[in-house]
Amino acid sequence: MLKGDGISDNSIEIKRLLDSGEKVTFESGIYLTGPLDIPSGSVIEIKKDATLKFIDDFEIYKPVYTRWEGVKCFCMHPLLFINESKNVLLYGEGTIDGSGETWWKYINTRRHIVKEPTLELEKKFAALNPDYKNQPGGGGGRQCQFLRPPLLQIKDSDGVTIDGLTITNSPFWTIHPLFSSNVTLKNLRVINPYDASNTDGIDIESSKNVVVDSCFVEVGDDGIALKSGSGPDGAKDNIPTEDVVITNCTVLRAHGGAVIGSETAGGIRNIRVTNCTFNYTDRGIRIKTRRGRGGKIDNLYFDSINMDSCLCPFTCNFYYRSGWKDMREFSLEKEEITYLTPSLKNVVLKNIKATNSKASAAMIVGLPEMPIDNLSISDSSFTVDPNTTTPIDESDMYVGLPEPDGRGMRLRNITNLRLNNVTVDCGFHIESNVELIE
Repeated sequence: MLKGDGISDNSIEIKRLLDSGEKVTFESGIYLTGPLDIPSGSVIEIKKDATLKFIDDFEIYKPVYTRWEGVKCFCMHPLLFINESKNVLLYGEGTIDGSGETWWKYINTRRHIVKEPTLELEKKFAALNPDYKNQPGGGGGRQCQFLRPPLLQIKDSDGVTIDGLTITNSPFWTIHPLFSSNVTLKNLRVINPYDASNTDGIDIESSKNVVVDSCFVEVGDDGIALKSGSGPDGAKDNIPTEDVVITNCTVLRAHGGAVIGSETAGGIRNIRVTNCTFNYTDRGIRIKTRRGRGGKIDNLYFDSINMDSCLCPFTCNFYYRSGWKDMREFSLEKEEITYLTPSLKNVVLKNIKATNSKASAAMIVGLPEMPIDNLSISDSSFTVDPNTTTPIDESDMYVGLPEPDGRGMRLRNITNLRLNNVTVDCGFHIESNVELIE
């Protein structure tokens, strides 16, 4: 019998119910549990005033082989793991709580200070991942091998629906569809503190036919992000993220609203983002990658997006710095085009309204050897707060670029840029290799 007393460990009973094929219902109360594996056909309802709360004991999240920051490796078992499953429904008006505070406090003592494994737990993962020092990272702490678990990972699965829940306090990425198809995420509230590192809201990675509808996201990293693996490992898998719809969503106080990257190696294509609001986010529409990340990004469509008080409402940044190791990745000269040279083409923005931006109106910077191709912006306006004191270089996280001339729309290495009925209150700053068609 399930016990919602906030004290008892329900792991064994939940597993029994799931294995039996019964619907699992959580009534009012707090239900403690360890990591859970969700089989095919599962139906889980978390009712109003019910909380499924995960135990914050690092040792019980045993190693599993999956992707972590875009690279396949052993990392900690996701709190909720929908793996090789079909037709799963997780719904209700209740809450899933990942007890993230313990995880955040620990990683903050190590991520930028300890550059190698020191604890037995970390040494165990280092032994399982002998090449970890050569694997790219995104800033989550790969070098110390404390590879935190996502709250909910949907891996190699088909036909998964998550509806109505509040999902909060994730140790790491919060909702992570990976190598999956036909995933629907709707009417969700995804909430983590802004200072909780790497707690992205929704990360859709190497997956297809995904719908994110009417979700509210307020987290400590990117809000809704699309990824497809990082560097040589992601390029070898070559599994794109494609055919994704994001609509009627609100993102507040995240690092980005709708985000492409920075793990782009398998490609990202056929993405529609419509009728969304991104307020007080660092960036609104955010595309980030760099040399060595790889991938073809193609056919992105953004329509009817409102943004207020962002650092920069629209960024295409091919000089993204997080996790970098080699300054040669940030050269301003043309470099050799390889399979790890990222590209971006066929991007449409229309009916975009961005007000009170704090750093600049937009930053659109491609590579000299691979310019951004065929970017169209129409019926849109971008304004900067006239009283802002935020440094311009906080528009996005970049390395190697010169200081921009002003707070307007920064343009560099773009071909076939079309502007129609676009106003920018601080003007355009054309820096290098921009073919502008008005």
